Amino acid sequence: MRTVDISAAETTGDRRQLINVAYRLLGSVTEAEDAVQDAYARYYGLPRSRREAIRSPTAWLTTVTGRICLDLLGSARARRERYVGAWLPEPLPARAEWSQAGGADPATSGDPADQIVLDESVTTAFLVVLESMTPAERVAFVLHDVFRYPFADIAGVLGRSPAACKQLAASARRRVSASGTPASTADQADVVRRVKEAWEKKDIAALVRALDPAAVMTADGGGMVGTVLRPVEGAARIAQYMVAIADKAAGLELLERSVNGAPGLVARRAGVVVTVASLEVVDGSVTRIWVVRNPEKLRPWARAGNEFT
Repeated sequence: MRTVDISAAETTGDRRQLINVAYRLLGSVTEAEDAVQDAYARYYGLPRSRREAIRSPTAWLTTVTGRICLDLLGSARARRERYVGAWLPEPLPARAEWSQAGGADPATSGDPADQIVLDESVTTAFLVVLESMTPAERVAFVLHDVFRYPFADIAGVLGRSPAACKQLAASARRRVSASGTPASTADQADVVRRVKEAWEKKDIAALVRALDPAAVMTADGGGMVGTVLRPVEGAARIAQYMVAIADKAAGLELLERSVNGAPGLVARRAGVVVTVASLEVVDGSVTRIWVVRNPEKLRPWARAGNEFT
């Protein structure tokens, strides 16, 4: 990837916005950063006369970033077929935890993870639903429903008519609606706490009570660390698996932390974050657990993780 010298004063706002768009489209901080960097490289690679003729550099950069992400999404399925086990989005810590850990101001930080706004459009549950969409649906939905770009502009990204883009967004919206309504943050935090306490006590019965009977746990180790390669289904099997892990994981510390803006769990050993878990709570029970253990996806937690208390 070519590095571009970009004026911070000129592009801080634009870059932050583009990183936020790209992360929601790709589910990967690293890929989002690369996509945005590529867009800037293309912009500054234009002859000066062509750059000066662009009426809105922000709109131009957004369009190009969207096209780059669309291309990446198109090839993602093939790449993920070679991925060892399940692929999950990269989890992000809360910005407050960055601040408490002495992290840089998000407005000036060079770390793209610091610049991502954590809201309902980046919860793990939402990102997983986005993964079920076609690349075109995902781009149309994210740009329109999340960032409020008009379909006329989205048409320039997708190379389709505004009417076709509107249909794509509507189809994606139906997928989101079908995924159900998650619990409030307070209710989710209460259930997450019950799971943590039951896990620490190795209480299988309590874990089963906290889980929906048809709950599913999916883990992402990327072939770099040990974990289940296929989803574990059913409350009893998940509870038994969690207790078995607790028996083997001497010295593992479990913490309640915000994961992608929602209550979740973080496990660390010797001060190093080794696992980040997101939980989906519906009607007071955990319906889905997404566990990320791939060290490459835990890089945003490395700095903040050392300061967790």
